[in-house]
Amino acid sequence: MELGRPLLKLPIRFDADTLAAEVRALPQSAWTPHPTGYVGSEAVRLITPGGEETDDLKGAMGPTEHLLACPYVTQAMGEIGSVWGRSRLMGLGAGADVPSHVDSHYYWRTHWRIHIPAITNPDVLFTCGGETVHMAAGECWLFDSFRGHKVHNGGADQRVHLVLDTVGGGRLRELIDAGRRGVSKAEFVPPATAATRPLSYERINSPTVMSPWEIRAHVAYIAEHAVPHPLLAPVLKRLDDFASDWAAAWVEHEAGEDGWPEYLRLLDDLKADLSRSGGAAIQLRNSLRFLLVLDHMVLLHLFADPDAVTAKAAAVTGSRVKLAS
Repeated sequence: MELGRPLLKLPIRFDADTLAAEVRALPQSAWTPHPTGYVGSEAVRLITPGGEETDDLKGAMGPTEHLLACPYVTQAMGEIGSVWGRSRLMGLGAGADVPSHVDSHYYWRTHWRIHIPAITNPDVLFTCGGETVHMAAGECWLFDSFRGHKVHNGGADQRVHLVLDTVGGGRLRELIDAGRRGVSKAEFVPPATAATRPLSYERINSPTVMSPWEIRAHVAYIAEHAVPHPLLAPVLKRLDDFASDWAAAWVEHEAGEDGWPEYLRLLDDLKADLSRSGGAAIQLRNSLRFLLVLDHMVLLHLFADPDAVTAKAAAVTGSRVKLAS
């Protein structure tokens, strides 16, 4: 999600000792290796599709047994009040690094990522967009995940952050606005002695068929981050034509199965044209390739269930489109 700056500390903080106690009370079996395979990086899944032990991003979200065992973590999320997507405790071992990377997936195009350190040390450094900070225990931070970011744990102990993904809602916008205004006095949220507000979980996070308006919005976002290049204009013209043709199919079929063969034909034609366009040379300011991000953010997520769409269309037309790049 676009933040307008690399990092932003929100004016709210949580009880670090209580967060740490809940983390340490979790069984070792709750921890799972991070799906990226980064050495020393592991996670406890707190919110997942259906509350299951999965790293999937699609589907109605719910709490895992591990979140239900953490009442103060739940209270902290309730105080922010957003509609919650996939969320985890993220552990990084002593001396370990998360190497520099950029989040270009569709899910993080539409989600804020909140970091609340639960266990940390002064030698844990978070770098985003060339700006480096130490996030103190109990603080609440946002960062622009479309910029290069990395983490180094130079200390002797594991670092654990509460990492929350959300499209927003509740007090989040108010907290972001206050942080941007430079409000420095942080509201402290002590552990509650009574029942806290229930959490809201996202149910819809992937369109059955992406609308032409959403396609245009994502393409415009990518184009805003492009480095000037002589091939950029013709590539954007082809994408604009694609969105127009998609709109024509959309107003006739919307997400109906009868329109899937036409959508796949349009996608097949677009991918063929882009492969011949020379557009692979176009770069973004974050050093990613334009067409790679277009795939990750748009083309691979035009359908919630691309296998079902491809199979249905193949049964009708006998053709098959490769959605992956």
